[in-house]
Parts: sequence; C-alpha cells; structure tokens
Amino acid sequence: MALFCSSFCPRSAATLGRASLLLRLPSSSSARISKVLGADESSATLTVGFLGLGIMGSPMAQKPFKAGYNVTIWNRTKSKCHHILEYEPSPAEVAASCDVTFAMLADPQSAMLLVGRGTARGMAPGKGYVDASTVDAATSKLISKHIKDKGALFLEAPVSGSKKPAEDGQLIFLAAGDASLYETVGPLLDVMGKSKFYLGEVGNARR
Repeated sequence: MALFCSSFCPRSAATLGRASLLLRLPSSSSARISKVLGADESSATLTVGFLGLGIMGSPMAQKPFKAGYNVTIWNRTKSKCHHILEYEPSPAEVAASCDVTFAMLADPQSAMLLVGRGTARGMAPGKGYVDASTVDAATSKLISKHIKDKGALFLEAPVSGSKKPAEDGQLIFLAAGDASLYETVGPLLDVMGKSKFYLGEVGNARR
C-alpha cells in the first residue's frame, strides 16, 4: 500500500500541468504496474488517483488508501500534502500513472479546467475517470467527451452526503456513464460509501 500526492499553485490556466508536483511516500510495494480495466484481476490491484482534497475529497481519498489501494492524490494547495517526502513534476502524471482517477472538485469551472488543460493529457485507452465533482449535467457531458476522446472510460458519480458521512464511509453514489467502469470501481465506491446506484447514460446522475 502506498500513498502518493501531487499539488500545485497555478499562476495562470496555462501553468496547469507544469507547476504541479507529484510527491510520494516510501512503500514496501514494488513500482506501480499499469493494468487494463476489465482484466481478470483483483480490484485491490488497481492504482487509484484522487484529484481534490477539500472538505469531501480528503476523507474520501483516505478510504481506498486505508483499504490497501495504492493512491495518488492531487490538490492545488500544497499544505494539504505536508506529509509527503519526495517530489516529482506534472499533475497529469496522476492520471497517466493510475488505472482509475477520481475527481472531487467544488464547481464546474474547476472541474472543466482540470480536465481540459491537465488530467486529460494523462488519460489513455485502458484507463478510467470517475467525476464526483459538483457540476451540472451539461458540464459532465463535456468532461466525458474530453476523457472519451482520449480513449478512456468515464463515469459521473456525484455523492449524497456531507463531511461526516464522507469520513464515516457512508456516502451514497449516483453513477452514470460506462457500465464496465462502474463495475470496475464498484469495490472502491463501496469503500467510500454505503450504497451506489447506476443510472445509465452520462447526465442522468446530475439531474
């Protein structure tokens, strides 16, 4: 089990992906191995990225880590990664080095900026992006297009619950998008929440 973290303080939108840092804690685990989603393997072998360490994102990201997953964390505020020891450049490296990347951003603008000028660069066939950010259905569809244009899978997964349910792993996930990705990340959603529902096409979970 290993916890990784990347953070950055952008001076402008153009710096997204250039000014961030990927940091990592030492681990007895070997180097992370990229795996194609859908392969016959234990879900615990998935490497997990988590973008956004706010009120909700921070406790949510800790759940997979405590459950034994290798977790990479990105956040704009470096101080929230105070426990990190080693630095490496590029926020897009989070998505590039993980099988599945979750996002929990506070608003549509942040979520679109992150994907359009950062995360999408690290996406590729065989990877998945799960967006739990606070966005509307139209924005979610735009984010999905960015991700799927890279050949990756997309799932919107807004949550019902606040800080305390997030800390207790009692969130409710409403998911829509690629059904195969929903099945792949099901064990992760179970770690972070008490129930989950699949609602079909992208946008359905945002209504």
